Amino acid sequence: MKEKQIISKQEFDKENIFGLGNPNDGFAKYFIGNSYLNPLTEYGKCPVFLANVTFEPGCRNNWHIHHANKGGGQILICTAGEGWYQEEGKEAVSLKPGMVITIPANVKHWHGAKKDSWFSHIAVEVPGEETSNEWCEPVSDEEYGLL
Repeated sequence: MKEKQIISKQEFDKENIFGLGNPNDGFAKYFIGNSYLNPLTEYGKCPVFLANVTFEPGCRNNWHIHHANKGGGQILICTAGEGWYQEEGKEAVSLKPGMVITIPANVKHWHGAKKDSWFSHIAVEVPGEETSNEWCEPVSDEEYGLL
């Protein structure tokens, strides 16, 4: 059976039940392509921050690390379209709606859309002690093109 690719924005919008949100301008320098952020909980008022992050086709974030001395990390709940997740030194994982990716603290990784599909996931910031994010180098066009 041929895999379904979500190419058109109109088709994607029907499946993106948590909504596109606004351009992710605050973090744009850490992305190749355009992304959108729709907070689902209010940062600082809820103990767990959740946001729907949407990537246009080909968009991906830079390599990055969610540091923590205890706890921390991130959980991705894939909700619409198709994307990629990759940890440093490992093969990329193809992401589809319904998949959940648990990213331990202190693991270098990136995630984003496939080149021919819009993609959304809910990002869950896992509470921890002495947490911080470190943004690293972009995922090169060469690396991404091999997927």
